[in-house]
Amino acid sequence: MDITIQQHCEDINWQEVADLLKFYGLSTLDAKTQEQVFRNSYAVVFLLDNNRVVGVGRALSDGICQAAIYNIALAKYLHGQQYGRLIVDKLIEQVKDCNIILYTHPQTVEFYKNLGFDLMKTGMAIYQEDHRHEMKEMGFI
Repeated sequence: MDITIQQHCEDINWQEVADLLKFYGLSTLDAKTQEQVFRNSYAVVFLLDNNRVVGVGRALSDGICQAAIYNIALAKYLHGQQYGRLIVDKLIEQVKDCNIILYTHPQTVEFYKNLGFDLMKTGMAIYQEDHRHEMKEMGFI
């Protein structure tokens, strides 16, 4: 296993990104759209195992005071080995002076609490109609 960290979008296999995010139910967007999503992000992190995408994450930000972290996904065989923390830490480094928000699946709340995130008492969202039902079913809203 030869895990490397990449913080840019060059030479990424976007189908592997799309497949990883789809596996965890984080996105059903195709590879071409995932490329656009990640290229339009303020910060990105990819973990590569022998050039295969095995972990991803991205952040949106103004680069000054506010940021949001999205799409943290890690291949199952790497769980429990601190690679998820590494992805989040690398994103936080890139938006270090910002307040950072994220939302996550109810099953992973404890993971993010252990990384220093606090639960918010208030939060609001407007979801596109096709996502609203799904968010309710998963316990997000």
